[in-house]
Amino acid sequence: MILQPIINLVSLCHKKGISNAILSPGSRCAPITLAFTRHKGFHCRTISDERSAAFIALGMAQQLSDPVVIVCTSGSAAYNYAPAIAEAFFQEVPLLVITADRPPEWIDQWDGQTIRQTNIYGQHVKGSFQFPDEYAHPDKVWYANRLANEAINLAMQFPQGPVHINIPLREPFYPETNEDFRFTEEIKSVEVVEPEKVLSDAVKNFLSVSLEKFERIMIVPGQQRPDQEIQKLLDNISTSGKALVVSDTISNMQSDQTIVFHDHFVSYLDSEQNPDLIISFGKSIISKSLKLFLRNSNAEHWHVQPNGYTPDTYQNLTKTILCEPYSFLQLLLDRDKTSNNTYLKHWKNLNQKIADLIPLLLQKAKFGEYKAISICLEAIPEQSKLHVANSMAVRYLNFLGARNQEIICNRGTSGIDGSNSTAVGCTFTTKEPVTLITGDMAFFYDRNAFWHNYQMNNLRIILLNNHAGGIFRLIDGPAKQPELEEYFETHQRLSAGYLAKDFGFEYHLATDQLSLEAGLKSFYEKSPNPKILEVQSESAKNAKILKGVKVGIKKILEEES
Repeated sequence: MILQPIINLVSLCHKKGISNAILSPGSRCAPITLAFTRHKGFHCRTISDERSAAFIALGMAQQLSDPVVIVCTSGSAAYNYAPAIAEAFFQEVPLLVITADRPPEWIDQWDGQTIRQTNIYGQHVKGSFQFPDEYAHPDKVWYANRLANEAINLAMQFPQGPVHINIPLREPFYPETNEDFRFTEEIKSVEVVEPEKVLSDAVKNFLSVSLEKFERIMIVPGQQRPDQEIQKLLDNISTSGKALVVSDTISNMQSDQTIVFHDHFVSYLDSEQNPDLIISFGKSIISKSLKLFLRNSNAEHWHVQPNGYTPDTYQNLTKTILCEPYSFLQLLLDRDKTSNNTYLKHWKNLNQKIADLIPLLLQKAKFGEYKAISICLEAIPEQSKLHVANSMAVRYLNFLGARNQEIICNRGTSGIDGSNSTAVGCTFTTKEPVTLITGDMAFFYDRNAFWHNYQMNNLRIILLNNHAGGIFRLIDGPAKQPELEEYFETHQRLSAGYLAKDFGFEYHLATDQLSLEAGLKSFYEKSPNPKILEVQSESAKNAKILKGVKVGIKKILEEES
């Protein structure tokens, strides 16, 4: 017999607008799995590898901005969710994590698939909820419904994030033949009504007066989804001289009006180019150089967000302004005073100089990852969702300026795990092309992303395979060690050709510029299958090319100064 509180949980999820579930096979979780699959309002998919399953759900929830349910059996299966849950927590992506568990009396009794699952995700979930282990008294049914309401509401409130519901279950796990599942829309739902987070007139006056003392304002948007209204505001702020806008690729706030090549020159600036006020919104940024520059600037730092915890990323936090970013940015645009003209001109001139220089330096450079990515970016359709793996892939993208596509990268924990799976999850939400640019270590680490039976013919993967973790050649510490190649780069001999054959991908290998351009000609043509374009190169040569470009830029900047 399937317990009615589990059926009620599924009904409540549907009533609150949740419609997607990623399920991993197991016996203990069978009652939960069957309840979701038999509800007509859910699109359910089964993914065998729980680590991949959770990242696929993350990729979906990033796009939907609604919770995606993940369900697994008891034991180590639940632990395999942990990397994606941590990523979702720091990226503020809503997941409803439902784990089946053994009854409490069997924990620590050497029973199969039994571990300590209560609060298993620690501080990397917004909340952890333990369902009752029996429902003999009506109050227990009410209690389970109350917990379900609290969990779902918590996942959806700003900042969004993962929540965990742990459900102890006893046998029997499977329903009787023709057993009726009594789903109902009459399930009790507790709704949360949140006021709009805008600035009051009194607060506007206070902030307007506070802004008057600043001569060099810099806006630094962090990682977020694209927002055309905010982008338009930022562009107007920049062109009117009210502030400088410095934006990483993952901010999705880059344009011709913003500073996008800062990674190349911010280390060479003197204190006269420091801001005296930093205004940030969104989450993290990529550029370590920019972070160090801002930490050393002695500027005040105001962070804008509707509510929640505010990190002191630049070690200068002086105000947290609790409102929607649009409300504050409009206030900044409306003020009469502009930022220091010399300060604005210097940053913009350097940005334009690097924008003109990069294509010339890459044209002269030998073929490698840097040049390959710059060529590939020109071929990616504007409407493509562009996923980027961590380590060098996202850094190359940040070196190459503004993109028109939405940029998605797992910068919550900045790990290499789950990049493939997150992109696969994205394909489940859109018919537009989904492009993943990834290195070989991240790609092969997450190969189970493709181990399922679902269509992802809009997926395109650009694989930078240098058969090593090339980023370690660019970090002074490991680069100088005799153990570099074996213990840091970790050489591997894999090629994606065999994987493509296993999973039914179309495959093209590029070893030079001509073969790369040949592969790109049909790469985005429609196909019943996903495609991989593998770019082979050598780690040492890639490092040399990147350093050569940096030397060329440094030379120009030194001539300027």
